[in-house]
Amino acid sequence: MTKAASNPIRILIAKPGLDGHDRGAKVIARALRDAGMEVIYTGLHQTPEMIVRSAIQEDVQCIGMSILSGAHMTLFPEVISLLKEQKGDDIIVFGGGIIPKDDVQKLKTLGVKEIFLPGTSTTEVVEWIRANVPARS
Repeated sequence: MTKAASNPIRILIAKPGLDGHDRGAKVIARALRDAGMEVIYTGLHQTPEMIVRSAIQEDVQCIGMSILSGAHMTLFPEVISLLKEQKGDDIIVFGGGIIPKDDVQKLKTLGVKEIFLPGTSTTEVVEWIRANVPARS
């Protein structure tokens, strides 16, 4: 068994807020799982507190949030703030959805490591995670 197979990257995929459209989140979750990662999908209507609590309990290395509601400038910073408060600021946060290009750099400045906009392939997401999430020892 290879090291990657014995210590797969653990990712929490979250759908925060009131947005009820989770097809994209499920597509990403499946692609990550098919790439050999352990994926925890929290389901719809998660609060930032629920997301951070789940991430810490599940001992994930990163959180991927799908936001289509326009609340990205509130939800991402709240998750990052809560992670710091809970001593989980080593957890990488990335996301995707309907996010204006003008807000991408603002989110990165706030601590979001990557934003994937509509049209990004699942292969690009998998490759980014493999390149940016350190393997567990």
